[in-house]
Amino acid sequence: MNRYVRILGTGSSAPDRILTNADLEKMVDTSDEWITERSGIKERRIAPPDKASSDYALEASIRAMEMAGVTAVELDMIILATVTPDTPLPSTSCIIQDKLGAKNAAVMDIGAACSGFIYGLSLARSLILTGQAGTILVIGVEMLSRITDWSDRNTCVLFGDGAGAAVVRGSDKSGGIIDTYIKSDGSLAHLLHIPLGGSRTPLNAQNVCNGLRYVQMEGQDVFKAAVKAMGEAAVKILERSKISSEDIDLMIPHQANIRIIEATAKRIKLPMEKVYVNIQRYGNTSSASIPIALDEAVRGGRIKHGDKIVLVAFGAGFTWGSALIEW
Repeated sequence: MNRYVRILGTGSSAPDRILTNADLEKMVDTSDEWITERSGIKERRIAPPDKASSDYALEASIRAMEMAGVTAVELDMIILATVTPDTPLPSTSCIIQDKLGAKNAAVMDIGAACSGFIYGLSLARSLILTGQAGTILVIGVEMLSRITDWSDRNTCVLFGDGAGAAVVRGSDKSGGIIDTYIKSDGSLAHLLHIPLGGSRTPLNAQNVCNGLRYVQMEGQDVFKAAVKAMGEAAVKILERSKISSEDIDLMIPHQANIRIIEATAKRIKLPMEKVYVNIQRYGNTSSASIPIALDEAVRGGRIKHGDKIVLVAFGAGFTWGSALIEW
């Protein structure tokens, strides 16, 4: 049985189209200054109408597998985190399995919103350590432009599209994913949700145009909860691993809001020079934000062998979590 679980490769993919704050100024009553000051976002990527989540997930997966030197038939499982699947049925992970030709892989979608990639890593680590799988592809992908009300200036400035992926495998070499921490609080679900489209209130001809099929968010309440939860998750993973912030080489947080990121770093007394931030270029891509940032950090040389990396996220549900990785 494997004693450790390592990330062998990462990959990411995003649409070519860039929607800037200046573009949004022409769509809603907002300004570049207002958006930048409150979120840190300058631009985001928007997918064309003929693309779906699986298209970007596939590209990110192929890049991760190429870096890892892993073929599709070697995959024992595909775990895909998303709130914007291609279709309600089947799962998008089934579509990815077919496109990759991963004929030996079991697959599943998980819905933990912005925390989805960390939830996926946590599940993958457990499955590998218990001997139920050897090699797992973990994907975070979102097409948030499809569930955004572009007339709502409070939410439309925040979201973007993209995908990220990682190949994880059991190993006898020490390091890798040292620990993960996940948690949730469903009592706060009403603060960030989509009311329409499920079994409670299914889509029909009468309600499809009432705006409830888009993300509904109580911004200030979500902000406060996110600051508290992401700070707690960052503290918890350090405590459980018995290390201090001085031991951390890089933190990769969920890219939702620069003020939340700064507050999380401050909570564990980590200087911002040790925090990877790309929110200004992608906006909030939910479950895709951490794997996109991780892939950029790896390919950009920000992460080297032996570095200790903290991942931390917060999302609708509410869900939150963290992971400690020795690269």
